Amino acid sequence: MNKNDYMIRLEEKKDHRAVENLVRESFWNVYKPGCAEHYVIHVLRDDPAFIPELDFVMEKDESLIGQNLFMKTVIVADDGRAIDVLTMGPIGITPELKRKGYGKALLDYSLGKATEMGFGAVLFEGNIGFYGKSGFNYASKFGIRYHDLPEDADSSFFLCKELIPGYLDGITGVYQTPQGYYVKDEDVEEFDKDFPPKEKLKLPGQIFG
Repeated sequence: MNKNDYMIRLEEKKDHRAVENLVRESFWNVYKPGCAEHYVIHVLRDDPAFIPELDFVMEKDESLIGQNLFMKTVIVADDGRAIDVLTMGPIGITPELKRKGYGKALLDYSLGKATEMGFGAVLFEGNIGFYGKSGFNYASKFGIRYHDLPEDADSSFFLCKELIPGYLDGITGVYQTPQGYYVKDEDVEEFDKDFPPKEKLKLPGQIFG
């Protein structure tokens, strides 16, 4: 990957369907047979917590190859305060360009823009093996718990990065996923009818059945 062979810009309305198709291709059969992420993005754009200034696409040779977005949410602190934070994603790269550095370039750029806007921390679900390279750590290290997760459950999927050093100092509490991420299977199925047919496969390593 060469820094001069791609550009990152804000998503525009004209990009919406192309981005949804890109996300569908990126996530299809990865975490479950088929995927819902393309519909999630479609829904999130109209959510009050959506941040248009942090809705990015990546282009290479005048084609869309990646996207990332951020949403506002809160940590409900144990002392009763609501601590403003961000969550992120889904972040996707077109399948043929995965593991070539484009994902990290897009991630680091978008995190930099979120920092410039003054946001204090980002929490979301991801793989520490990839996101750790961009400064994420386990949210449990910050004293932040994932909502509805039993205390003895594995929370290694739940990650956090402070954008302002010390932003979460002295804070313990429960992270709240924005409601826009919760979509109904039947709504996903209906939305997916507008895209080219793809075969749903149950594959090793999928998290959901």
